[in-house]
Amino acid sequence: MEETDPLALAHALLSARVSDNRHDRSENPEQQETVQAMQIALHVPKTQPPRRTDLLEAAARAVVAVCLSDRVAGDPSWRAGLEGWYDHLIRKVTRRARNKAWREVQEVPGVTVDVRGAQARAFVPSAVSAVPPPVRKLQIQGTELPPEEPGPVEPGTPLILVDRDLQMTTGKAAAQVGHASMLLAAAQDLGWVRAWAARGFPLNVREVPHAEFAAYLGTPGVVTVRDAGYTEVAPDALTVLALPGDEAHLRGARP
Repeated sequence: MEETDPLALAHALLSARVSDNRHDRSENPEQQETVQAMQIALHVPKTQPPRRTDLLEAAARAVVAVCLSDRVAGDPSWRAGLEGWYDHLIRKVTRRARNKAWREVQEVPGVTVDVRGAQARAFVPSAVSAVPPPVRKLQIQGTELPPEEPGPVEPGTPLILVDRDLQMTTGKAAAQVGHASMLLAAAQDLGWVRAWAARGFPLNVREVPHAEFAAYLGTPGVVTVRDAGYTEVAPDALTVLALPGDEAHLRGARP
């Protein structure tokens, strides 16, 4: 890896520090600097809220875009934020934003992604005691959007499946698909990631019944997400699966 290749550096850092086993990392509540989190803001206007699926896709893309940003190589604070987070429990906190509050958080370091009008912004991680004020004042609850019937997936595009039977809120599901997108990138080689990044990290998110969700567990290349169990689901519950999206993996997929 050459230091002049920002994506290679960011991907190497992600791959070396992150795994799908949360027990590889820890935190100590008595040492607040070890309790790290990535904050995610979901833009949910009151009059024209986005579709839930579009918002989940925007959140997943925003998270991986922060992890693989060119700024990992060029901005010491960006890299330090990720390193501190990777080394501890990979927490994510999802918040709702609208109107002036949404505009204000665009000034906080992070990446905003728009998917068919649904917008999400993922921020550079920090200690939970040091969340920037414009983000900290955003409401954590209130992001609920109704689930939708699964639609067709785009062939050749990464697929993230959510176990619909867990009945996760929109905010919880957004955090889980964000975890899936970064784990998926960590599990792939640099050439695959480079091609994905060049397209802007497109992906499909689909919420499917548990039986259909479980049928993908044996798929080659599948990446699993198990939750720490702090909110909504039991510890180590399998919440989300991610597939790289080549034709072999998606052949016969119905979501």
